[in-house]
Formats: sequence, structure tokens, C-alpha cells
Amino acid sequence: MSTQTVETYDIAILVDNLSGVLSRVAGMFTRRGFNIHSLTVSPTEHPELSRITVSGEGSEAERRRILKQLRKLYNVKEVKLMKRDKSIKRELALIKLRNNQETRPEIMSAVDIFRCRIVDFSPNTLCVEITGESSKIDAFLTIVRPYGVLEICRTGIVALDRGCRYLNPDVATIAPQETEEMVAAAGEIPSIVL
Repeated sequence: MSTQTVETYDIAILVDNLSGVLSRVAGMFTRRGFNIHSLTVSPTEHPELSRITVSGEGSEAERRRILKQLRKLYNVKEVKLMKRDKSIKRELALIKLRNNQETRPEIMSAVDIFRCRIVDFSPNTLCVEITGESSKIDAFLTIVRPYGVLEICRTGIVALDRGCRYLNPDVATIAPQETEEMVAAAGEIPSIVL
């Protein structure tokens, strides 16, 4: 009996910006028994469209089924599996920590090392904003947890393709003159993480 490898995935979905569309997309995952790790929704460069980014975990066969089912949904315009090496993924977290004189130097050191920002400070608490890949946020939480994590709020993954690849095919018609040759050449350039 063969076992399929379970991996995390991120799927970008372009949908009509209408009431009830998010419910239909999330409902598809529920009906099929797929778990969602994070889900983000935002307006796009076109007011009539929204972009949904869903993160989850599953086998290759499950990912194919998810993509197929999403494409069948009414109001879904485009669906794309965001490949790890060809996309930029970020998450934002606000983390409220216990603030006291004994632990403050260690917390401030972690804030500097992880390039976070302190967005609220009081005698008993401080709130840190951190942006980056989920693994960076997880690592920061591991470091500061012993000092007293009081609250956490995370946005979930947002992702865009690198270079001149677009979820919305209409963008390619209005983008600067980036020809197929340029796209092919860009594929040969190693990704640079800023």
C-alpha cells in the first residue's frame, strides 16, 4: 500500500467581489472535509474582484481535487496553486507580551534580531508587530513565549507570484512590455528574497 506525502499548500483564488462568495469557497472545503490552516480575503486592483488565499495541508491528490472543485464554483474566476519557489508569501502577526524590567532587555533583543516593531507599550504589556514568512513568526514566538505571550493575532498567508506572472490574466494585457522571452529569462534567474 502506497502512502502519499502530506504537504502544506497555498492556493490563490480570484473571485467576484460579491456577498456570499467567501461562504461558497469556505463551504466547499467543509463539504469535502479539507481543513483550512489560514484564509485571507482582500480587494484587488479591480474593485469588482477579490483575492482569497487559502493555506492548508494535504496530499498531491487532495490538492488536485481542491483545485478542480474550486474551478467549478460559480463566481470563481481563476485558481492557482502558489508554488513555493515561484511566489512571495508573507504573514503579519500582532503579539502582546508581558512587560517587566527583568524580561524587557531579552524581549527588546528578540525584537531587534527579528526586525519587529513595537506598536504599543504600557507598564505591563507591549505589543509587537512582525511580518514575514510563517516560519519567522513561529521562531519569534518560540523565543518570546517564556517571557509571557498574552495574546496573538495572525493574518494568515498572503501570496503573489514572482516576476511577470499574474493570477488575473487580464493584467498581462496591461502590464509593461514584458514579453514571453523576458518571462522565460526571468525563470532562469534565482529568486531573491528581500
